[in-house]
Amino acid sequence: MTTAIDASMALISRGSEELIRESELRERLASGKALKIKAGFDPTAPDLHLGHTVLINKMRHFQDLGHEIIFLIGDFTGMIGDPTGKSATRPPLSREQANDNAKTYEAQIFKILAPEKTRIMFNSSWMGDMQAADLVALAARHTVARMLERDDFSARYKNRQPIAIHEFLYPLIQGYDSVVLRADVELGGTDQKFNLLVGRELQKQFGQAPQVVVTMPLLEGLDGVQKMSKSMENYIGITEPSNEMFGKLMSISDTLMWRYFELLSFRGKNEIESFKREIDSGANPRDVKFQLAEEITERFHSRAAAQRAKEEFINRFQRGAMPSEIPEKEIMAADGRLGIALVLKQAGLTASTSEARRMVRQGAVRIDGERVENFEIELLAGASQVIQVGKKRFARITIKRR
Repeated sequence: MTTAIDASMALISRGSEELIRESELRERLASGKALKIKAGFDPTAPDLHLGHTVLINKMRHFQDLGHEIIFLIGDFTGMIGDPTGKSATRPPLSREQANDNAKTYEAQIFKILAPEKTRIMFNSSWMGDMQAADLVALAARHTVARMLERDDFSARYKNRQPIAIHEFLYPLIQGYDSVVLRADVELGGTDQKFNLLVGRELQKQFGQAPQVVVTMPLLEGLDGVQKMSKSMENYIGITEPSNEMFGKLMSISDTLMWRYFELLSFRGKNEIESFKREIDSGANPRDVKFQLAEEITERFHSRAAAQRAKEEFINRFQRGAMPSEIPEKEIMAADGRLGIALVLKQAGLTASTSEARRMVRQGAVRIDGERVENFEIELLAGASQVIQVGKKRFARITIKRR
């Protein structure tokens, strides 16, 4: 028989990569108390993308279960610069940059979280008042040897790449945030595991019960390989126009679609499994992808906007009479961009670049249903795009950086 705690654990575990430790979380859920759920975000850019919302969606799950959500904006740690995954010292943000970026987050996260049930906090509110002696005392609670256990620090040390002292402060301060907030659970990406565990250790040293750590996978971007990132140009921003958002979601591969359903959709697992059965029985994957694109677009815009985006998408593609199955091609480009003529040739859609230019001049080439009128156009690394040549040649092309 499924208990209330089992049901809560099923929702919390959905899409999660690791839970440290499950027994501790079950014990806290059994207490019946509302738990403090913390997730931190450094205001490194003014806009969030769907990759960021993987964590926010999990916060929504906890919120739906009746727990207290703390959306922590790391305006102080942002001025240090998160060294996670970096091979060199990261330039810190100025206080002005951090504050300007942080202002935009509130409106964006309330597309997912309930405002009346969410506490937005800034770690500068306690770190800004910390005295130098207090910071030294905090630093004394962790050793350099433990810091060098972190993969990125270890790699830089072995390669004799510089590690600035202030970078060691980042995980310490992130951990200390959990002490101040007395967090019961902290959420973070898999790349943040070291920092989250520092929080557990510091809480023990301060006489608190250690927080449960829930790590979430890093969402792949539109290319299906690299994590979603603006620098990789493979992202979907949550403030993008509805038509662009819908079109980008429809551009992901049929395989990646299930990953997006798991991490971004609020649909139940049973419903998603029924979609898979429909496709196994012969349904067009594109029709199922419509369900995903509509749900996400509606979340950040409106139902009417999502419907209009769908209608526009269908109208564009019906002009090209697209087939139900389209071969997928990956093309490498040294600088992440490639001219349309080379793309057509390397994808096997034309025999040569001269034929490619001729087909463009004849109006026989379309990208995502839109006619190409200039053969100087370049495709950029990131989103998959459906290219049509004539009436019968199609390919879903993904440009990747070499």
